[in-house]
Amino acid sequence: MAVVAKRQSRREAVSGHKRALILDAARQVFAEEGLDGASLRAIAVRAGYTPAALYFHFESKEAMYAEVLRASLESLGAAVDRAVSRTRAPQETLKAAAMAFFGFYAQNPRDLDLGFYLFRGGMKPAGLGHARDMRLNAALEAALRPIAQAAVALGASQERANLLMVDSFAHAAGLLLLLHTGRIRMFGASAPELMEAYVDDRIAQLAHPSSEESRRVSGKE
Repeated sequence: MAVVAKRQSRREAVSGHKRALILDAARQVFAEEGLDGASLRAIAVRAGYTPAALYFHFESKEAMYAEVLRASLESLGAAVDRAVSRTRAPQETLKAAAMAFFGFYAQNPRDLDLGFYLFRGGMKPAGLGHARDMRLNAALEAALRPIAQAAVALGASQERANLLMVDSFAHAAGLLLLLHTGRIRMFGASAPELMEAYVDDRIAQLAHPSSEESRRVSGKE
């Protein structure tokens, strides 16, 4: 029994190593060619295997892409968790979460490319399959959730907190696009500084809402 278990363990280790090599190659090819432009053949050549060998580990190119993106989102979530773990007050948590989200993609532009696979080939609807898209969207939402949680702790309704989470994502995405395309230089501005100013402004609004905002949030309008 011990010999059988040892052989099984060795086979699993070899399989895991091959899978890691394939994913590393896939990440490189996807970064260069995108989801549409990448081919299983190109990934296989980069990994040092035959295209047929890839099917022992992944059912399709989309499954491979989903796994690469899942790992990226896991790293994003870990970066946000590390940032918020060092905070105490909800204001600090909100700012740390938003800036960690922005900072992760500012430092890892290829991860940003992976996350925006839906926009490859223009604005037409695209995806990796409903189930995969749902899981990946959930992972992204989990990374952003500390923003909404901190907003609720600051007195916002859950609806307003969720809108702030979406707005923070949209604001960060726009600044990151300007940063990584170099367009930010047109305005003589700093993307990190603009993101920080945006976050500080939102925290100030939560801490000291205007009378108009208070009526809207309370439902009196």
